[in-house]
Amino acid sequence: MSTTTTGQLTMYTTTWCGFCRRLKTQLAREGIHMVEIDIEQDTAAAEYVMSINGGNMTVPTVVFPDGTAVTNPSAKDVKTRLASIS
Repeated sequence: MSTTTTGQLTMYTTTWCGFCRRLKTQLAREGIHMVEIDIEQDTAAAEYVMSINGGNMTVPTVVFPDGTAVTNPSAKDVKTRLASIS
């Protein structure tokens, strides 16, 4: 898998992350489409998440189409940010 995220909303997750599950559900309810990458299945993605988060594998890490990233955002934060970069 690739960690290239330009042009799409990407969420880095794990299968056991409750915050990830909640955010995925909320984004789906809002009609916000994203690509999900499981960092436990993709070593390069895990390294990318660590590079963004000061060496920590913190999820959910969301990367926006403009390349900016946030860790553990609310669905409202994601929606607001997407609107501001459109």
